[in-house]
Amino acid sequence: MRAVGFDREKYLALQSEHIEARRKEIGGKLYLEFGGKLFDDFHASRVLPGFTPDNKIEMLKTLADEVEMVIAVSATDLAKHKMRADLDIAYDADVLRLIDAFRDYGLYVGSVVITHWSDDNASAKAFRRKLQRLGLKVYRHYVIQGYPHDVAKIISEDGYGKNEYIETTRDLVVVTAPGPGSGKMATCLSQIYHDHQRGISSGYAKFETFPIWNLPIDHPVNVAYEAATLDLDDVNMIDPWHLAAYGETTVNYNRDIEVFPVLNRLLERVLGESPYKSPTDMGVNMAGKAIIDDEVCREAGRQEIIRRYYKALVVEAKEQLEPVQSNHAALIMSQVGVETTDRPVVPPALELAEKTKAPAAAIELPDGTIITGKTSALLGASSAMLLNALKHLAGLDKRINLLSPNSIKPIQTLKTDILGSKDPRLHTDEVLIALSTSAAMSDAAQMGLAKLKDLRGCDVHTTTILGPVDERIFRELGVNVTSEPVYQNKGLYKKR
Repeated sequence: MRAVGFDREKYLALQSEHIEARRKEIGGKLYLEFGGKLFDDFHASRVLPGFTPDNKIEMLKTLADEVEMVIAVSATDLAKHKMRADLDIAYDADVLRLIDAFRDYGLYVGSVVITHWSDDNASAKAFRRKLQRLGLKVYRHYVIQGYPHDVAKIISEDGYGKNEYIETTRDLVVVTAPGPGSGKMATCLSQIYHDHQRGISSGYAKFETFPIWNLPIDHPVNVAYEAATLDLDDVNMIDPWHLAAYGETTVNYNRDIEVFPVLNRLLERVLGESPYKSPTDMGVNMAGKAIIDDEVCREAGRQEIIRRYYKALVVEAKEQLEPVQSNHAALIMSQVGVETTDRPVVPPALELAEKTKAPAAAIELPDGTIITGKTSALLGASSAMLLNALKHLAGLDKRINLLSPNSIKPIQTLKTDILGSKDPRLHTDEVLIALSTSAAMSDAAQMGLAKLKDLRGCDVHTTTILGPVDERIFRELGVNVTSEPVYQNKGLYKKR
């Protein structure tokens, strides 16, 4: 049984109450900028054991009758065909995925706003047309020269005044996006400007889970956020504005702290006075108050930092990049006093690879048991490990074959003789299909298949970089995978 460090139900109740209280303080319409992921927030679920990936959207469901969703996407990101690294899909596709998901949760999606708009951006224009053909309302917000420092320009007809006003029908407007840098805050402030011009009372608040403002700056959960945002150069900082105003030490990150004086001036110009004395004041995050076992969360944070180090190494190996992010991640690891060997699945995988002189894999099961898998003529290391883990979970003898060699060979023949694959070994997807087929005739296979759900949240380490198929299967199983930054195949061409 995995240790739990976070009370999900307490969080849902606290968060809903706090947002409602902020709405009453603001009065009128509240634009709530939602940073991070509204659902499939796997980072949060890893560093706060007990936090489920859908926590935040479940909280919003309790306010469904009052909430309107606005999705912001940057025209610049559309032109660059920017991808979500965790899901391997482009931002334009993710906007559609988000709309479908929000609707499935019973949330009203009012519109999409394309930020950083310029009339020469063909990708943004094409996406706008596509959304309109799908019956969606689409608005354009323009690049403002001198943003965010030229306050006079921003708060003018040539600044926010040029943006199209987003027509909303509800008093709690959640502004979210496929990823960071999409212009969520600017969208909220633009709306407040236009509301003010129309005599509508409105305000702004920010929902950002990390860093957690009421945890110490060196708490592994907060440090893990820094490790997770290596590509953004986010740095956790003590909020100096909050310390000066209240004498209380809180944590925020550099971008919010740096922009706060400008943001405050913007709010003062639009509203007459700012309701906030610090970046921390702007937030409504209650995650820190739902931690019930600090040590469990600290250890989860330390483990996430190691994962992020390995992720940086693999990205650099794939893209042939200089070791900038991995060096930064290594520095973060030293700050919290962890090494790669502190990840329990790393030593067994490396030891087996050294012993067999071939790729190996290891998984840590919910009860702490480590199961390994080695490369064979029939199975890749990940596939072997998967079958071994299912046997253990089902209480089956190690000597039992969940898949008989006779059931594997026809698949290998199909792969090599018909489909032209050079690798006859079964990948994880092929193993799972074969296992599903075998389950109709084999009690052992049926018992093993029934244990697949128990792999969610488990940790895996492989001694070579996973191929796209195995990577996808582990992601869909909810398994947290790290890999050594080396390819099994020495060829120059790699499938993406």
